[in-house]
Amino acid sequence: MTDPAKRIATLREEIQKHDRLYYVEASPIISDQEYDRLMQELIDLEKAHPELVTPDSPTQRVGGAPIKGFRTVEHAVPMMSIDNTYDEGAVRDFDRRVREVLGNKHPEYVLEPKIDGIAVSLRYEGGELVLAATRGDGRRGDDITENAKTIRSIPLKLRGELSAGSVVEIRGEIFMPNAVFAHINQELVARGEEPLKNPRNATAGTLKQLDPKVTASRKLAFFAHGLGEVSPEPPDDYWQWLEQLRKWGVPSTPHAMLAKNIDEVIAAIEKFARVRPTLPFLTDGMVVKVRSLAQRERLGTTSKSPRWVIAFKYPAEQVPTILRDVTWQVGKGGTLTPVAELEPVLVAGTTVKRASLHNIEQIQRLDIHIGDTVILEKAGEVIPYIVRVVPESRPADAVAITPPEKCPSCQQQVEFESPFVRCINPECPAQLKERIRWFCSRNQMNIERLGESLVDQLVDAGLVKTFADIFRLKLEDLLSLERMATKSASNVLESIQAARSRPLDRLLAGLGIRHVGNTTARDLANHFGSLEALQNATIEQLDEVEGIDVVVATAIHDFFRSPAGRHAVEELRKVGIDPKVEIKAVSGNAPFAGQTIVVTGTLKSYSRTEIEELIVRLGGKASGSVSKKTSFVVAGENAGSKLQKATELGVPVIDEEEFTRRVGGASKQDSGSLF
Repeated sequence: MTDPAKRIATLREEIQKHDRLYYVEASPIISDQEYDRLMQELIDLEKAHPELVTPDSPTQRVGGAPIKGFRTVEHAVPMMSIDNTYDEGAVRDFDRRVREVLGNKHPEYVLEPKIDGIAVSLRYEGGELVLAATRGDGRRGDDITENAKTIRSIPLKLRGELSAGSVVEIRGEIFMPNAVFAHINQELVARGEEPLKNPRNATAGTLKQLDPKVTASRKLAFFAHGLGEVSPEPPDDYWQWLEQLRKWGVPSTPHAMLAKNIDEVIAAIEKFARVRPTLPFLTDGMVVKVRSLAQRERLGTTSKSPRWVIAFKYPAEQVPTILRDVTWQVGKGGTLTPVAELEPVLVAGTTVKRASLHNIEQIQRLDIHIGDTVILEKAGEVIPYIVRVVPESRPADAVAITPPEKCPSCQQQVEFESPFVRCINPECPAQLKERIRWFCSRNQMNIERLGESLVDQLVDAGLVKTFADIFRLKLEDLLSLERMATKSASNVLESIQAARSRPLDRLLAGLGIRHVGNTTARDLANHFGSLEALQNATIEQLDEVEGIDVVVATAIHDFFRSPAGRHAVEELRKVGIDPKVEIKAVSGNAPFAGQTIVVTGTLKSYSRTEIEELIVRLGGKASGSVSKKTSFVVAGENAGSKLQKATELGVPVIDEEEFTRRVGGASKQDSGSLF
C-alpha cells in the first residue's frame, strides 16, 4: 500500500477505537479537540485521495445532499410493542405466568432501562451497516439509514471478523440526551416559541429530517436492547448477547442488571428508581426480559406483544414546595415574563429553584399566590413547571400576584396587552442584552463564542450598544473584560468574523422584529432579496407576501421606519453587514413547488420549525395564516382557529401521516382528509 493508504487505515482504526471507548466503554482517553484533529486529518487525506474513500469510513457519516424522502421497508422479524404496568403486583403476575408456561421452571431475567426514544432496527450484513429502520407499525417502518449514519454511537462497521453472508439485526433506541434537549428548548424559548414537550418528540422530528446534516447537528445517541434476524444463530443467553454487542463496538446501557428470581427483579426496579434521576438521558421505566432466548421462543407472543417481557413504568415525580416570590424577566421584545421563585426542592434528580409562569393568564388559571404550596413537576423530566396549587395549605398572609407597573430593568412605565406586559423603552438594558443574545444565537447569526455572560459584560462595559458594535470589537476590548485571555478573545473574534457570511434570512431573524421568526424571515428574504428593498416596502407590498397579514406587515414596516430600526440597519451597513439574496424560481419538480402550506396543532414527528423548514426545502411556502391562497393545511392534535378557518374557506386539510406520504416517506396507513 502507498503511504497515504496506510495513514488513512491507521486514522480510521484510531477513530473507531476512540468511538468505542467513548460510547461503549464510557472511558475516553483523548479530548474532543484531539479527536477532531484526527478526524480532520482523515478528511484532508481522503479529499486528496478520493479513490481511497470507503463507505465505512468515519468521514462518510454525513451525506452530501438531502434525501428526497423515506421509503417503506419490511422488518425481517416484527418489532412488537411491550406490555407495561405501574404496579409491582403486575410484575409478579408476569413472573407467575412465565413460570406456568415453562413448567414451573424459575427463569432468570435481564433488566434494562426503558429509554424514552425512538425504537429502531440496525441491519448489518457481513459486518457493514446496510439498513436502519424505525419501528413503524411493527412490521414496516421508515428507512432512516442516512440519518442513522450521522449518529456517532452507531458503528458503520462491526468490529471483528464476520462472514460475508452473516446477518445481524440489532434492535435499540435512538434518543436525545438531556443536555441537548435542554439546549434546543432554551433556543426555542429565547425565540418566544413553545418549548418541546419531551426528548422523544424531539428525537422523532430529528430522524424525519431529509437533510442528514441537520440530524448530525442534533447529536443523537443510541443504545442497543435487543435483536431481530441473526445468522448464524446468536447464543441462547441474552446477557451474552449484550456482551457480544460490546465486542462488536455497539453500545448498550451500562445499567442493565441480572436477576435470578422475581424478588431480585423487584429489588432491581427499586434500586434503579434511585439511579434514574441522575442519568444524562430520559427513562420512564425498567424493562424486564427473560434471559434465555430458548425460553422466549417457548413463551411466544400474543397478537401485540411478546409474553417474555414486561415494562415497569415509574410515575412522574411530583414534589410540593413553597412559592416565595415572583420576579419578572424582560425579553428581547420587552415582554415581561413572570418567574416563580421557589423554596429549593429536589425534583427528578436536580434542585429546582425557579419555574416560568408564562403570563398573567397562567397565574389566573392556577389561582396562585405568593406563599402558596405548589406542586412541581418536570415536563419530560427536564423543564420544571407548576402543576397546581394546594389551596387548603394557603397561609392567611398569602399575597395575590399583580403585574408590575414599571419595568424592573429600566424603571419605565409598562404597557398591558393581555395576557402580556411589555416594556416599550427601546434603550432598556435588559432588552438590549436579550436582543444581543438572540442576534448571536444558533438559528440567527450563530456567533457561538458570544455566550450569555460575555454579552452581559460587553453591554455593562458599554462596548456593545447595537448589533453592529459586535463587529467592531477588537482584541484589546475583549482583553479588558474579566477572565478573558488572549486565546479566548481570539476565538471570539474568529466566530464574529464567521458570522459576516450569514445569509439575509438569518440576519432578519436576528433583528428581533416583532412577529418575525425564522420562517417569516426566510419568506421576506426570498421575496425582497435585500435590506434596502425591505426598508422601502410599503405595508401593502409586505402584505402581498404569502403568510404575512396586515398585522405582521405593519410591524415589519414600523420597524424599518422607526429611528431604532433605521439606526440598527445603517450601523450594520457601516460594518459591512448587508447580505443579498438571488431570487430564484423554484424547480417545478419539487413536491411542494408553488404551494402554500399552513401547519397547525401538535405533530408527533416534527417540531413546528422542522416541518416548516422541510416544506421550504421541497419548494413550498410555509405560511402562518390561512387564506384563499393556501394550498392545504396540515392539522395535528389540538388544532384550533386555523383549522376552523380552513373549513370556512374550503381549504383542503390533511393529517400528519398524509403529509409524510406526500413528502415521499411511508405512513403507517393511508389516510386522507380529517373530514
